[in-house]
Amino acid sequence: MSVPESTLPVPLRRNRDFLLLWTGAGATMLGARITAIAYPMLVLWHTGSAVEAGVVGFAAQLPNLLVQIPGGLLVDRYDRRRMMIACDVGCLLATASVAVVVAAGGFWLPQLVLVAFVQAAFAVIYQLAERAGVRNLVPAEQLPAALTQNEARGRAAGLLGQPAGSALFGLLRWAPFAATAVTHLLSLVSLLLIRKPLRSETTRARRPWRHELAEGVAWTWRQRFLRVVLTLIAVSNIPFQVVPLALMVLVRDSGSSPAVIGLVTGVGGVGGLIGAVNGTWWMRRLNLNAIVVGGLAVWALLMAFVAFTSGLVLLSALFAAIAYVGGLFNVCGGVYTVRITPDELMGRVGGVATFVSSGTNALGPLVGGVLLDSWGTGRTVGAMSIVMALLAVAAVLSPTVRTVSGTEHGRRLV
Repeated sequence: MSVPESTLPVPLRRNRDFLLLWTGAGATMLGARITAIAYPMLVLWHTGSAVEAGVVGFAAQLPNLLVQIPGGLLVDRYDRRRMMIACDVGCLLATASVAVVVAAGGFWLPQLVLVAFVQAAFAVIYQLAERAGVRNLVPAEQLPAALTQNEARGRAAGLLGQPAGSALFGLLRWAPFAATAVTHLLSLVSLLLIRKPLRSETTRARRPWRHELAEGVAWTWRQRFLRVVLTLIAVSNIPFQVVPLALMVLVRDSGSSPAVIGLVTGVGGVGGLIGAVNGTWWMRRLNLNAIVVGGLAVWALLMAFVAFTSGLVLLSALFAAIAYVGGLFNVCGGVYTVRITPDELMGRVGGVATFVSSGTNALGPLVGGVLLDSWGTGRTVGAMSIVMALLAVAAVLSPTVRTVSGTEHGRRLV
């Protein structure tokens, strides 16, 4: 017997509020990708110092350590849409200030450090609110497809944003920051048009903030598989912060155009986009633990190749393959986390999870800057490949990751 059309869920392509959220967050991500490459390029081309570029990169990653957990608490306590609007306004003003200073011929490293931190801090809260809110705009059966589209959007933003950032920088050094301010304005308009609330209507007595923070941390800690995988990803993020900086130094030292950086990272974005789109295909065929072990092993192999090549074509292909696995990981992790987490804990669990997995990102630019100035690109990337190989071995030896028994880490997600 056929199901009446009126009882079927609205397709995502016709879900007005989901599309507005998807579009607005996409614009914000595009701006973040543009400035992510523009900040270190501005410092490198102005001062020639990889260490100073690493300091700005450290400032941009520091909110992953400082803001994730309190940001998750805010997302669970207050109106998520209003918080996202405030974040867009803050990012717009911060990036516009850099555009004005650079357009006037100025360069002040402390300003770049401050603005990079502020923009990243607002971005953390914005992304936590969006991730927590999407489940309230789509039915449960559409969550894997919605999160796949979200990850594909993020990868597409990287695909467009990094080449655009390097190209705009080559044209006018203030242009990437002005363009980012425009993307936040577009996101702001989209958020203002959303009608549905981004959190459930369930009301509960508000407890002291320290108790609610402890609740989110304790719940996440009890998820053994999630805890172990987040730790593995946390360590892997250090090499993935070092390698892009090494690419910038390599291009600068060779005298090539900054556009080369955008080309290589843009090809990587294509790989990440394909990996995100293929996420549900892999989830139908493999258990989550098999995806984790296999993905880390592939990363280790690819990183070893990166350490021993300088050819543009091969580097582009390797970056694409690495990003493919990253896109797949993000889709699987997002679906798994949303499926097991109650709505009233989404912000805090998302904050704790991202704090653990991405908090080490702040170390990458600092470690990379020091090693690149001391060792050069070849030895530095070689050391990072060894780190990745050790992580792959740890994943294989971990009973929690490789055991297929139990519903928590043996099940398929779709």
